[in-house]
Amino acid sequence: MDEIEIIDTNPDNICDYGFCGIKNAKQEGYKRKTDWLKQRFSEGMRFKILHSAKEGSVGMIEYIPGRYAWRAVQAKGYMVIHCLFILYKKYQRKGYGSLLIEECITDAKREKMNGVVVVTRRGPWMAKKGLFLKNGFELVDEAPPDFELLVNKIKKSANSPKFRGDWRERLSPYSKGLTIIRSDQCPYLEKWVKEISETAQERYGLKAKVVELKTCKDAQNAPSAYGTFSIVYNGKLLADHPISNKRFMNIMNKNFI
Repeated sequence: MDEIEIIDTNPDNICDYGFCGIKNAKQEGYKRKTDWLKQRFSEGMRFKILHSAKEGSVGMIEYIPGRYAWRAVQAKGYMVIHCLFILYKKYQRKGYGSLLIEECITDAKREKMNGVVVVTRRGPWMAKKGLFLKNGFELVDEAPPDFELLVNKIKKSANSPKFRGDWRERLSPYSKGLTIIRSDQCPYLEKWVKEISETAQERYGLKAKVVELKTCKDAQNAPSAYGTFSIVYNGKLLADHPISNKRFMNIMNKNFI
């Protein structure tokens, strides 16, 4: 029988486990994500791995106090979930997603926070909204094109969290050319940004400017609710969350050819 446990990682043990479906510690995105996490632990980041005795890391949840959130939200006093997913189908619909959410809620209660917040969307996403709704979350705000902000309030009288808004104004610094806005929060971005930059130059004659988000404030002021990744062309938001090179080409071919 497969033994499943939740491992609470820290700067000392984070390198002992694969995560986000990546098990090669030499992969550049893995290394950048690991370094990013080590910087976040001192800010209250929790990165918990759903660990199988047979297959290693099969799921994870990442969350952090709202003051330090890498999403374009105003959620001070709340815990903000960045990511939650179960990697393999045979571990899905087994209650593990709810188990990871309960870990977050328990930590938020222990730290006497207002509640727990998560960004979801009506389109394809890492964890579907229904998982959170059945765990006591409710919709409190929306952002373009289809992002939703859900909250599970522990302190019912607390002010509700919200998206930061001013989306058009946030695009104004990127009014010319192709800009890729990225961070190290997602380990897949290293590969995708490299491929997209090369494709932009070779297929479309566009030299991409890559903007690195270095702090949570940078992410909170990003031009999309997701915060840690965007692609902007001449002031138009082409991608509001991480996309592959193939998806980038589909967008460019549809809009500019």
